[in-house]
Amino acid sequence: IVVAGSQTFWTTQVSEALEKKEIVKYHKQQLHELDELRELVRGELTDNARETLKALIVIEVHARDVVINLIDEKVMNVNDFEWISQLRYYWNEDHLYIRAVNAEFRYGYEYLGNTPRLVITPLTDRCYLTLTGALHLKFGGAPGN
Repeated sequence: IVVAGSQTFWTTQVSEALEKKEIVKYHKQQLHELDELRELVRGELTDNARETLKALIVIEVHARDVVINLIDEKVMNVNDFEWISQLRYYWNEDHLYIRAVNAEFRYGYEYLGNTPRLVITPLTDRCYLTLTGALHLKFGGAPGN
């Protein structure tokens, strides 16, 4: 739930920053928030809270990398492929939806456990995009051997 909430908030903030042409300003705010998370995780926490914060930091570092790419690619429109190809979370009429390009799914609140997250790379993003597109077309997907 923490990660889904964070991703929803991030989607809204990036969309607003793109609409206002303030993505660089948002990036600076994002760096400050990451610093605050790093300080929190170094503090006195329960094991469960520490694992939650570590997972959140992995997601937020990826979000930072996405914003850096949007800046580098000079994206200034919420309809630009560099933005819509990302997994984006939207809260609409009492439900959470996940979108990527033209695919949209209602969030199912699956519990994955409070375990460490894998680092998200550009290859991971491409896998997410491919699998999201496949599911949208009613296909499936599986990791290769």
